[in-house]
Amino acid sequence: MPVRPQHRRDHRHPEQPPADHRPTDHVAAGRVPADHRGWAIRATGSYLPGPPIPSRALSCELGLDPGWIERRTGIRSRHAAAPGQAASDLAAEAARRALDAAGLGPRDIGLIVLGTSTPDELGPATACRVQALLGASRAAAFDIAAACTGFVYGLQAAVGWLATRRGPTPHALVIGVEVYSRFLDPGDRATRALFGDGAAAAVIGPAPAPYGIGPLTLGSDGTRAGDVLIPAGGSRRPTAPGTLADRGHTIRMDGRAVRDFITEIFPRLVGEAAEEAGVKPADLDLVVPHQPNPRLVASLAAEAGLEPAQLVIAGHDAGNIGAASLPYALDRAVRTRGIATGELVLLAGFGAGLTWAHTVVTWPPG
Repeated sequence: MPVRPQHRRDHRHPEQPPADHRPTDHVAAGRVPADHRGWAIRATGSYLPGPPIPSRALSCELGLDPGWIERRTGIRSRHAAAPGQAASDLAAEAARRALDAAGLGPRDIGLIVLGTSTPDELGPATACRVQALLGASRAAAFDIAAACTGFVYGLQAAVGWLATRRGPTPHALVIGVEVYSRFLDPGDRATRALFGDGAAAAVIGPAPAPYGIGPLTLGSDGTRAGDVLIPAGGSRRPTAPGTLADRGHTIRMDGRAVRDFITEIFPRLVGEAAEEAGVKPADLDLVVPHQPNPRLVASLAAEAGLEPAQLVIAGHDAGNIGAASLPYALDRAVRTRGIATGELVLLAGFGAGLTWAHTVVTWPPG
């Protein structure tokens, strides 16, 4: 059992650290489980397409008070892909930025795992399109359909694959991407207020023990698959004049059910993850959640045993970008606050399916 700290640290907003910020190295302090596998997030990158679309303008377009969307959600703006710009284009750009940050090239990648609910097409995998765009000729590539939890599910796939490799250790790319703007009903205020387009990626590679990605816990409840979905376009309701007429190819969401799910699952994930890591929620340096509604998620900090400044909330300027939401927030934290060696970073994903997942990352040396 790791040694628990004797006092609570002074948590500040992740983007505004004090000048003498020297986070505790929890590995050196003996507060990290010894069963880490030695695989870490080595670099991150993200991409939001086009100019921002302000919530005030969107509110007016929807016949709402100009401040309605921001008051209800905390979202100030979101982005939309340009005509002809697909999920693979956004994903490839985020991946290039992550590779640049890692000092690696496409041929250094052995695996590409991509989470999305808005693929380029039903088949082939959008990850294969990304492989071609990057020129990552040595990489295997596949998609994960776990909605907004796709990035953390992708980490599990990447870590499992890396752990079986023989010989020189390759790296993996885990990407989350959505182009939700193509799947929104123009008259549905609930979905148009929340969703945006974007992509984010992480390079996964080796790290000296005990740094790296801790045990990953995944979960799902398929009995609630109807809470958020795109009902038409698959094998159950293939495209037909009727599905087009009733807008079956757009996102349908039971707002009350989704809100109740977020309110229940986020504090639970924080508690479970902290317990599995042998620490208290207050001992986590950063908590990076999926943030479909930034205001709602931030309001749950106290119930989860957290101080507000422990949360990385980046959805204010992106909206809900699904599988890209969590890695986008992580990339923002890396680039604005910085994450020090040994800091404990909880990744908490949850979304349609219903699905959820979490892991505590012990941040590796640079």
